[in-house]
Amino acid sequence: MSNWPQVELNLKPGYGGCFGCGENNVIGFKLKFQRDAQGTSAAFTGSEKYQGWPGYLHGGIVGCLLDEIMSNTASYGGIRCVTAKYDVRLKKLIPIDEPLTLTARVVRKTRKVIECASEIKLKDGTVVAEGSATHFVVDTTARADNKAGNP
Repeated sequence: MSNWPQVELNLKPGYGGCFGCGENNVIGFKLKFQRDAQGTSAAFTGSEKYQGWPGYLHGGIVGCLLDEIMSNTASYGGIRCVTAKYDVRLKKLIPIDEPLTLTARVVRKTRKVIECASEIKLKDGTVVAEGSATHFVVDTTARADNKAGNP
């Protein structure tokens, strides 16, 4: 893997356009992340605008939620990284208007790669989706604008 791409991520101060966590993205999830010793968590409740089959979250939206929580976990502490690959396992249909808890944790970290695992649970604790991801580390320089690990 000696031919890693040269990627430059330049964010303007106050950037809020991220689909997952950006406050300025009118159609985005607007996820708010919390950190603890186990990793990262966030809450999300889907609506009709995110459905596939009537009454259920679209599978691509579920994948996007898992990618977002894992990306935030990988980038915590000012590490700039991009998702190289991710896998999603949909275990059950996820109803819209159901409060969900997203969690992720780092399972392996090297100088160039961070691997994460994630879950989405219903409020009763039922796991409805699982994910794993590999993130390519672009830059490890901490940034002043990275208060909660936002991209």
